[in-house]
Amino acid sequence: MATITIRNLDEKVKRELQIRAAINGRSMEAEAREMISEPLKGNPNTTGIDGEVDLGTAIRELFAPLGGVELQIPPRSKSHRQIPTFE
Repeated sequence: MATITIRNLDEKVKRELQIRAAINGRSMEAEAREMISEPLKGNPNTTGIDGEVDLGTAIRELFAPLGGVELQIPPRSKSHRQIPTFE
Protein backbone atom coordinates (compact mmCIF):
# COMPACT_ATOMS: atom_id res chain seq x y z
CA MET A 1 0.00 0.00 0.00
CA ALA A 2 1.16 3.50 -0.81
CA THR A 3 0.98 6.51 1.48
CA ILE A 4 0.03 9.99 0.32
CA THR A 5 0.15 13.30 2.15
CA ILE A 6 -2.03 16.19 1.03
CA ARG A 7 -0.75 19.58 2.13
CA ASN A 8 -2.47 22.97 2.08
CA LEU A 9 -5.97 21.50 2.05
CA ASP A 10 -8.57 24.23 2.36
CA GLU A 11 -10.31 24.16 5.77
CA LYS A 12 -13.74 24.09 4.08
CA VAL A 13 -12.73 21.04 2.05
CA LYS A 14 -11.48 19.31 5.18
CA ARG A 15 -14.76 20.05 6.96
CA GLU A 16 -16.79 18.73 4.01
CA LEU A 17 -14.68 15.58 4.02
CA GLN A 18 -15.34 15.12 7.75
CA ILE A 19 -19.09 15.51 7.21
CA ARG A 20 -19.14 13.16 4.23
CA ALA A 21 -17.11 10.58 6.16
CA ALA A 22 -19.49 10.79 9.12
CA ILE A 23 -22.53 10.37 6.86
CA ASN A 24 -20.97 7.26 5.30
CA GLY A 25 -19.78 5.89 8.66
CA ARG A 26 -16.11 6.03 7.72
CA SER A 27 -12.99 7.79 8.92
CA MET A 28 -11.72 10.77 6.93
CA GLU A 29 -8.89 8.63 5.64
CA ALA A 30 -11.24 5.86 4.48
CA GLU A 31 -13.56 8.42 2.88
CA ALA A 32 -10.67 10.10 1.01
CA ARG A 33 -9.41 6.67 -0.10
CA GLU A 34 -12.87 5.81 -1.46
CA MET A 35 -13.21 9.18 -3.19
CA ILE A 36 -9.88 8.67 -4.96
CA SER A 37 -10.39 4.98 -5.81
CA GLU A 38 -14.00 4.95 -6.99
CA PRO A 39 -13.68 7.09 -10.15
CA LEU A 40 -10.67 5.04 -11.28
CA LYS A 41 -12.37 1.63 -11.09
CA GLY A 42 -12.98 0.18 -14.52
CA ASN A 43 -11.39 3.13 -16.31
CA PRO A 44 -9.83 1.75 -19.52
CA ASN A 45 -7.30 4.60 -19.56
CA THR A 46 -5.55 3.20 -16.52
CA THR A 47 -3.31 0.20 -16.62
CA GLY A 48 -3.39 -2.05 -13.63
CA ILE A 49 -1.28 -4.93 -12.47
CA ASP A 50 -4.50 -6.85 -11.89
CA GLY A 51 -4.86 -7.22 -15.67
CA GLU A 52 -7.86 -4.99 -16.32
CA VAL A 53 -6.69 -3.39 -19.59
CA ASP A 54 -3.10 -3.15 -20.71
CA LEU A 55 -1.68 -0.08 -22.41
CA GLY A 56 -1.56 -1.58 -25.91
CA THR A 57 -5.23 -2.60 -25.75
CA ALA A 58 -6.23 0.82 -24.45
CA ILE A 59 -4.38 2.57 -27.30
CA ARG A 60 -5.90 0.24 -29.91
CA GLU A 61 -9.42 0.80 -28.56
CA LEU A 62 -8.86 4.55 -28.54
CA PHE A 63 -7.68 4.77 -32.16
CA ALA A 64 -9.65 1.88 -33.76
CA PRO A 65 -12.60 4.10 -34.74
CA LEU A 66 -10.24 6.27 -36.80
CA GLY A 67 -9.32 3.41 -39.12
CA GLY A 68 -6.02 1.88 -40.06
CA VAL A 69 -3.01 2.99 -42.05
CA GLU A 70 -1.25 0.98 -44.74
CA LEU A 71 2.48 1.60 -44.67
CA GLN A 72 4.98 0.70 -47.38
CA ILE A 73 7.55 -1.66 -45.92
CA PRO A 74 10.93 -1.03 -47.55
CA PRO A 75 12.79 -4.07 -48.88
CA ARG A 76 15.63 -5.38 -46.77
CA SER A 77 19.13 -4.73 -47.92
CA LYS A 78 22.17 -6.87 -47.31
CA SER A 79 24.29 -5.92 -44.37
CA HIS A 80 27.91 -5.02 -44.92
CA ARG A 81 28.87 -6.44 -41.55
CA GLN A 82 30.36 -9.86 -41.22
CA ILE A 83 28.18 -12.52 -39.57
CA PRO A 84 29.57 -13.21 -36.10
CA THR A 85 30.67 -16.68 -35.04
CA PHE A 86 30.46 -17.80 -31.45
CA GLU A 87 33.25 -20.32 -31.26
